Amino acid sequence: MTDGVKQVSSVHFGTDGWRAIIGESFDLPVLAAVADATARAYRQLLDGAEAAGAAAAATEFTSNRANTLIVGYDCRLNAGKYAAFLAEIVAAHGFDVVVSDRYCPTPTLCWTVANNKDAVGGIMLTASHNPAEYLGVKLRMSDGGASPAWFSDIVEELLVAELPAAFAAASEIFELAQNSVSSETAVAPVARASFTYANLMDDYLQALSLSVNRDLIVNAGVKVVLDPMYGAGRSYLAKLLRDMDVTVEEVNGGADPTFAGLHPEPILPWVNVGAAKVAELGYFACLINDGDADRIGAVDGSGIYVSSHRIVSLLISHLVEGRGQTGRVVRTSAGSSLIKRQCQRLGLELATKPIGFKWVYEEMLAGDVLIGGEESGGFGIPSHVRERDGLLMALLLVEMMAMRRKSLAELVDELLSQLGRLEYNRRDLRLSDEQKAAFLSTHVEVAGVDKSPYVSLFEPLAEEIVELEREDGIMIRFASDAWLLARPSGTEPLVRVYAEAASLEQVEALLDIGCALARGEL
Repeated sequence: MTDGVKQVSSVHFGTDGWRAIIGESFDLPVLAAVADATARAYRQLLDGAEAAGAAAAATEFTSNRANTLIVGYDCRLNAGKYAAFLAEIVAAHGFDVVVSDRYCPTPTLCWTVANNKDAVGGIMLTASHNPAEYLGVKLRMSDGGASPAWFSDIVEELLVAELPAAFAAASEIFELAQNSVSSETAVAPVARASFTYANLMDDYLQALSLSVNRDLIVNAGVKVVLDPMYGAGRSYLAKLLRDMDVTVEEVNGGADPTFAGLHPEPILPWVNVGAAKVAELGYFACLINDGDADRIGAVDGSGIYVSSHRIVSLLISHLVEGRGQTGRVVRTSAGSSLIKRQCQRLGLELATKPIGFKWVYEEMLAGDVLIGGEESGGFGIPSHVRERDGLLMALLLVEMMAMRRKSLAELVDELLSQLGRLEYNRRDLRLSDEQKAAFLSTHVEVAGVDKSPYVSLFEPLAEEIVELEREDGIMIRFASDAWLLARPSGTEPLVRVYAEAASLEQVEALLDIGCALARGEL
């Protein structure tokens, strides 16, 4: 081991994994360090290391687990080659490593791990909703759930700036491996590899098909536009729905690792292609998945964007009133007051956690959760797997439209008539390090919850502050059910500002104040 690993100190697992720019901080030496540390962390769990202790038991790591780690990857540049490279490093630690033989959504990996009694965990090569120049690593536990903070902390502690012994062999594998370019093209076997390839998609897609009422959907005449945003859901969801006689038009579904310059996050303005197509065709809805298909977005038949808050409120109604299910609902701190109102209407308990699905996951471990999710569109149903699944959410929306014989726009109108209208928006600010530090020291890293410094800011908007929290950024809640949140992103160099209120004008006014606070102008 003669070469040091540059930039290993830059590796940090945020709200869901580590991400970096391909060819810069994401390169073979740094990925080797991450793979090596990850393998040693999983080995600690299997060996019953004291560092894991009760936390390991909490995620169902048990001594009778076998020795398999499963690796998946999305549609980014050379993601399949990087997956093979990582698998070779991990296999050198004595694990039986299985790599997906084609690109797959993150929820495919999660479901496969959860349903494989030999799997101790999963590793996903993806940068989720980040732009195409990024790639990264998500870690999954033996139940398919996202890595809790304690586990990713162990991985970070085990990082070393030294190449692992398997680096040369893994580098050869990287050159030999192929990147799958469609759902029909499997990765060619690499004869010298210490891991095996397997088809993860077929069993997962079959499970999805069985998760909804196929006969109901077949007879409903549903028509949808699908926008996979060039990501790992492309072709898969379209095939599932077509097999149920749903009329499907797929956009942004080609094999393009640049994503045609599209930011693969199912929010405005990136959903405009799907919005234009669904408005042109007049279909029931456009359903959108992010880069690794663990998130859901939607546009109605008129091309109007439907926020994730309205989507999850609809899904709660469908699960309870349409399917007769019950349980607790989990939202994050940026979750809508619509969710609160829906839970009150249906008599459901609501839990609120910090932003990041790993906190929702921890609540799922406690049990009796119907559905949990976050404002970004990542929703999960623990009876399926303790993780987000954008494809499952799309299928449930189709089932709901089929059951009620209504388009997405009609369902939203019905929802708002029941719960009252609330509008939502978010702004992402790129601040200097100095601005970000000043924002944190002035508004976030402050003792107490004194509302008085902020009262005068909102008096012109006739908003009365009823609660101020600093658990995850600064959250200000108002008597009207409006709220404002400003917090640093856990995955990108941004401060995100969120607001919800009774009108779009009020939302924009709240966002103006939140952005001014973040920039240090107030």
